[in-house]
Amino acid sequence: MIGGSAMTKERINIQRIHEATMELVEKAGMKFHHPEAVEILKAHGIRMEGNVAHFTEEQLMYWVRKAPATFKIYARNPKYDMVIGGDRVNCAPAYGSPFISDQDGKTRDATIEDYVKFTKLFHMNQNFDMNGGIICMPDDVPVDNATLLMFYAAFTHSDKCMFAGSGKREQLEAMFEMAKAAYGSEEDLIAYPRFTTIVNVNTPLQFAEGMTETLMTFVKYGQPIIVAACDMAGTTAPITLAGMMTLTNAEVLCTIALAEMIRPGTPVIYGSQSTGSNLRNGAITSGSPEGAIAYKYAAKLAKYYGLPCRGGGSVSDAKVVDAQAGYESMLTFMVCSQSEMNLIVHAAGILDGYNCISFEKLMLDFQVIDYVKRYLKDIESDGDRIPLELMISQGQSGQYLTEEHTLDYCREEPLDPFLSVSGPCSDPKNQFGINIDKAIAASLEKYKMPDNDPAVLEKMRAVLLARGVDPALLDKIEAL
Repeated sequence: MIGGSAMTKERINIQRIHEATMELVEKAGMKFHHPEAVEILKAHGIRMEGNVAHFTEEQLMYWVRKAPATFKIYARNPKYDMVIGGDRVNCAPAYGSPFISDQDGKTRDATIEDYVKFTKLFHMNQNFDMNGGIICMPDDVPVDNATLLMFYAAFTHSDKCMFAGSGKREQLEAMFEMAKAAYGSEEDLIAYPRFTTIVNVNTPLQFAEGMTETLMTFVKYGQPIIVAACDMAGTTAPITLAGMMTLTNAEVLCTIALAEMIRPGTPVIYGSQSTGSNLRNGAITSGSPEGAIAYKYAAKLAKYYGLPCRGGGSVSDAKVVDAQAGYESMLTFMVCSQSEMNLIVHAAGILDGYNCISFEKLMLDFQVIDYVKRYLKDIESDGDRIPLELMISQGQSGQYLTEEHTLDYCREEPLDPFLSVSGPCSDPKNQFGINIDKAIAASLEKYKMPDNDPAVLEKMRAVLLARGVDPALLDKIEAL
C-alpha cells in the first residue's frame, strides 16, 4: 500500500503542476528577448504583449506534441550510437565548469590540456556513449573560437556521439561547417543527427537572445537540443518544490514550443537542473535531497508529455573529494537512474555546485555509476542461479569458495570495484587516493586515439584557420 500511495501522490502532484503551468503561461507568459523569436510566435497565433508570449493550453500542447518521444544520435563509431527516450538511461559528461579542483583541494583555471585529458577518460569509460561539449572551459584558448576548438578537440580524440557547446549564430555556423566536413551535407546531418547541446532558459520565465540563436541554429540543422531550466527554490523560484517545478515546467515547455514552430518534429529533450538553494548565502545546493526530488519530477513531467528527459548527474556541492561528494553524488545519480532519466548530464566529475570539475571526482563518479547500475540490475533466479542441490549437499558444514558454481558466476554476479578499499590494507588513510591515481593512469595508458581521416581534419582545420586560429594550437590539440 505504501508504494501504491506514493504513486498516487506523484500522479496527483504531476496533474496539479501541469494545471498550474497552463494557467501560468497564459496569465504571466514567457518573455522572449530575440526579435526573431517574437516574430515566429506572432506568426503562429500566440498572443504577444511586447515580447511576452501568452500561450493557451491548447496552443502550447499542440506544439509540444510535435516533438518525437524517442530519437537516435549517431556516432562516428556505430557501436556508440544512442537511442534517447523511453526507458533508456544514457550518461553524458560534465558540462560548463570553469575551474579544475586539484587533488590538494586548490582550484585553478581549466586548460585545453585538461579538456583533452577529460575527453580521453570519458572515451575509455564503457558507461558513456557521448563525449565532448564544455567538459571544462579552457582558459588558454581564444574565447571567440572556444566552442569550435572544444568541438575539434573532442572530435579528434573520441569517436563517440558528440556533445557541443552553445554560442552566437555566427560561431555555431562555423561549427556546423566543421560538422559538414566530418559528417556530410546539411541533409545528412538532418537525416542522421550527430550531436546535441544545452539550451538554457533564464528564470523566471525568460529566454535570452544568445540561447535563442543556439536553438535556431541547431534546429536549422536538425540536431537535438536539450532545453533546460536551472531554477533555485527560494531564490530564483518559489521555495516550495511544487512551485519551483511549475515554473521550470512553464519555461521548458514554452521554449520547446518555439523549437517546434521553427521545424516541426525537431528532436528535443525536456531538461531540468532545478534544485534547492542555501538560504543562508544564496548558493545553489545541487546535491541536496530537494535537487534529487526535482530531478525525479522533471523525469515524470517529461514522460507525462511524451518527451525524452535530461537532468541530474553525479553532482555535489562539496569543495573536495570527500564524504559529502560521495553521498550527494550517489543520491542524485541513483534518483536519476531510477527515474529513467534518458540523458544524465554531469554524470561524472562535478564539484562545488558546477563551479569545478575534478579528475579525482571523475573516478569516484565512475565508481558510483558502476554501483548504481549493478544495484538496478537486480538478481536473476532462473537456471542454476538458485543452486538448490549444492546447498542441500553442503548442508550445515560446507563452503562455497572452491565450488564450480562459484567459479562459473564469480565474474558476472558480484561487482568488482576498482576504487573501493576492502580487506587487509597497510595504508588505509591514503589507499583510496592511491587507487584513484592508479585508475587514472591505467585509463590514459590504455587510451588509443580513434582513426581520423586526414582529409576531414584538413577541412575542419581550414574553417578554424580562416577564423584566425593559430595552427600551432591545432597541432597541440592533435598531439595531446
